Amino acid sequence: MLLKLPNVLTASELASINQALQGADWIDGRTTAGAQAATVKHNQQLDPEDSVCQHIRQTVLQALQRDPLFYSAVLPDKILPPFVNRYTGNSNYYGWHVDSALRAAPEGGRLRTDVSATLFLNAPDQYEGGELVIQDTFGEQRVKLAAGSLVVYPASSVHAVLPVTQGQRLACFMFIQSLVRDTTQRRYLFELDMALVKLRQQVGESAEVVSLTGLYHNLLRSWSA
Repeated sequence: MLLKLPNVLTASELASINQALQGADWIDGRTTAGAQAATVKHNQQLDPEDSVCQHIRQTVLQALQRDPLFYSAVLPDKILPPFVNRYTGNSNYYGWHVDSALRAAPEGGRLRTDVSATLFLNAPDQYEGGELVIQDTFGEQRVKLAAGSLVVYPASSVHAVLPVTQGQRLACFMFIQSLVRDTTQRRYLFELDMALVKLRQQVGESAEVVSLTGLYHNLLRSWSA
């Protein structure tokens, strides 16, 4: 399932992030890529230990915690702290690749990458190109969203970032281990949850809504890791 979530960041959060990025120091993006991805990755990133990166990570994680649509779609168990990247100049694209299945977690151990996400940090009219292209069972999708908007998609998808031919593209990317490992099961739960939201608005807490809510939670209980 590919889902676009608008306005994950507020205008003030975006302004704070972009102000912090004014004086950022960028490093080679290949430092966090797996063996295959490193051969096609040509971008820049913030050092995760940099204070600017730490500020952005905290802001983004707080924003995700308050977004009910993100929670419903992803059912996050663990979120790897977001990375911040830039595409511009000669470091302007990321070729076709699949994200690594396991990533080292900051607290130790490994995080299974069920879901990948990209949060756009600057407006699409500030750069040319730079579309995120994702191939999966839903076909090929090209994504270039407004600043502050997020796209989530299966980490198993083959994807790429097209060359930025003018300006710079700023974004966060992150990996999530979901409570529900299976992509199809997560989609079923999301669709059921969205249907329940609409039914509550139309009929309130009817007996049928209560029954369907029980079904949702019993499926979640059965499918969660």
